[in-house]
Amino acid sequence: MSAQAIQPYTLLDDEDCEARILRARETLGERLVILGHHYQRDEVFRHADFTGDSLKLSRQAAASEADYIVFCGVHFMAEVADILSRPEQVSILPDMSAGCSMADMANLKNVERAWQELSEILDVEETITPVTYINSAADLKGFCGEHGGIVCTSTNARHVLEWSFNQKEKVLFFPDQHLGRNTAYTMDIALDEMVVWDYDKPRGGLSVAQIKKAKIILWKGFCSVHQMFQPEQIDNFKQKYPETKIISHPESPFEVCQKSDYIGSTEYIIKTIADAEPGTRWLVATELNLVNRLHDQFKHQGKNVHFMSPNVCMCSTMFRIDPQHMAWVLENLVDGHVVNQISVPTDVAVQAKLALARMLDVSP
Repeated sequence: MSAQAIQPYTLLDDEDCEARILRARETLGERLVILGHHYQRDEVFRHADFTGDSLKLSRQAAASEADYIVFCGVHFMAEVADILSRPEQVSILPDMSAGCSMADMANLKNVERAWQELSEILDVEETITPVTYINSAADLKGFCGEHGGIVCTSTNARHVLEWSFNQKEKVLFFPDQHLGRNTAYTMDIALDEMVVWDYDKPRGGLSVAQIKKAKIILWKGFCSVHQMFQPEQIDNFKQKYPETKIISHPESPFEVCQKSDYIGSTEYIIKTIADAEPGTRWLVATELNLVNRLHDQFKHQGKNVHFMSPNVCMCSTMFRIDPQHMAWVLENLVDGHVVNQISVPTDVAVQAKLALARMLDVSP
């Protein structure tokens, strides 16, 4: 019997999908683990066995007894789950179109070209540590593994950069320039020692002198969600509510982070607001689904949690994971069919795992 096609599921309403998901979960039992990233929509998030950031979720799935890992997130997250899981575990992404615009801004071809162009100016293997944010494709993690580099998360970026500078004098950081800049600045690296590599221009649009002076070369990449936050939004809000505490994800622009009282990962944002005094007011620079969830979770404590941007600002690719795709994937598993499996080639996975292992070794 062939796998069921997605088309009939697109016509189902969310309530019908909910019932189908619950029946399939009951049938699959402990053979299945569902992972829900913090930015996921509530209709899907509620079905997750584990919730959190991408690396944490992948490690929890790998430690489980499940045969099937259904990752409600985006493509690179399911790749990490496949890399870190046991060979017999299967990683699945409910909708293959759930990508990451930031991850797409740095591909292997462009990074290899940058490495080659830098090698015409510097001895790259001796002077540059390549660092990729976990929000990147598996082959870029593999590139870092092969060239003595490392992966970072928004939580451990500073520890990773400290390790990287202990290895070599410069860092090539991709794909998110904002995380790199905001982290490096906390390490007393001057802004004029940071340059942005524009992958659409020869030699990144930089002069030889700029490259030689730079401590950190930042890829011209960004998160489309966090890029929308602006310092004026903070100023305008605080005119009305001067007591407000500002908390921002480090993928936000430098000027926003400089006006923030707290800067950290999604896990850090959640914990900080959870630990705050009742009656406090928060303006949050991160994805809308998470902010709305925090608002609902803590309003009974008198905490006011607000979204920073006046415009709707959710992760549109994460939003592609919907109840219809969830039901489709799970009912196919019940019927013995795996659809939308994410499988990283062995040679890439070996090098990517090496870069991830370096990160785990230096993380607190």
